[in-house]
Amino acid sequence: MESNLAVPARALAVGAHPDDVEFGCGGTLAKWAAAGCEIFHLICTDGSKGTWDPGQDPAELVLLRRGEQRASSLALGGNGDVTFLGWPDGELECGIRQRLQVASCIRKLKPDVVFGHDPWKRYRLHPDHRNAGFLVTDGIVAARDPLFFPELADPPHRPKTLLLFEADEPDHLEDVSSFVDRKLAALLKHSSQLHSTMGIAKADAVEDDGDTEVREFKLRVTDRLAESGREAGFAAAEAFKHIDRL
Repeated sequence: MESNLAVPARALAVGAHPDDVEFGCGGTLAKWAAAGCEIFHLICTDGSKGTWDPGQDPAELVLLRRGEQRASSLALGGNGDVTFLGWPDGELECGIRQRLQVASCIRKLKPDVVFGHDPWKRYRLHPDHRNAGFLVTDGIVAARDPLFFPELADPPHRPKTLLLFEADEPDHLEDVSSFVDRKLAALLKHSSQLHSTMGIAKADAVEDDGDTEVREFKLRVTDRLAESGREAGFAAAEAFKHIDRL
């Protein structure tokens, strides 16, 4: 198990939905941002189905979740720079048009490190996570090779490293012991997901340090980070599959 890359100049995190990046690599992004790295988000879907309320207006939810994602970027130390591809929630495809969009973003932002969902995770149910992961791997290939998508204005770019979160067989840890609070704060910016994803029934509960559901959510996150870090002696770590032959 390797650990702790040198802080890159620029990092791009690709998520299927708003909040996926924060769960997968929020602590690492916060750590790197604090050390001077520019961090960027690319969100593939519009998040329009991310609710258990059948009466929710999907268009309103899209706008709400975009605002939450920008606020979360700021909480991690970014500048709110988020690219939204806007594909319908639950209907993301790993197609040529989507691959072009991801490749275009990589060429434009020129990240040294790219984060994404591990598309090979076993028994994964959500198709958006699976397809978003393949769009990252396929998009990197298209971004690096000059004869892919010649219509793109930006020149080819080859990232140095790909870190896949949610991996079945992680082989890399990032020590985030000093940035757990940043990760939690960024997650809690996604207020529309408090009930459905985090098990927090009351929207105003995040302001209450004594709220049981908020404490239980934070404990679940910190326990997972502690478990990941235990092997390397870190109090908290995020785990990834590390690919550097790009």
